[in-house]
Amino acid sequence: MTAEDNARLPAETTWEGRFIKAIQQGTWEYVARRGGIEAAVIVALDAQDRVVLVEQYRVPLGRRCLELPAGLVGDDHAGEPVTDAAARELEEETGYRAGRMEELGFFHASPGMVTEGFTLVRAHDIVKVGAGGGAGDEDITVHLVPRAEVAAFVAGKRAAGVAMDVKLLLLLADALI
Repeated sequence: MTAEDNARLPAETTWEGRFIKAIQQGTWEYVARRGGIEAAVIVALDAQDRVVLVEQYRVPLGRRCLELPAGLVGDDHAGEPVTDAAARELEEETGYRAGRMEELGFFHASPGMVTEGFTLVRAHDIVKVGAGGGAGDEDITVHLVPRAEVAAFVAGKRAAGVAMDVKLLLLLADALI
């Protein structure tokens, strides 16, 4: 049975939690966010061409993970524009406020397993206005890394056992290809 054949079959929710649900459709099993919640991922560079990265513990991985700042859109603020959510998350996670936010496109990180996608947003004219670190128990560490040194920084973090989010490939493309 092809993927298109499976897509024509009814989808059945096999489990549902507060934020996600597991779905079976033909022979396919995948996960979706509930309630139309999306994500925004932020690329932020300061005036010295340093990229803002965050590191936080991720329960599914069982370790800390290096990532671009990101957050949910529509989880607590229904109807919130993506750029507003991205600006809010950037400041909450990193302590940086953007002068302007620019949507760069919508992407899927793992389309064979998850329906979730994210809007990539570029933060322009960032200014440090707070400590960052996230909300509640997020325990986010903020890193400012010169763009020319990202590959070496990632390699050092990887050697230390830190997981890498796939979206870091945006910053590593030149070093990898």
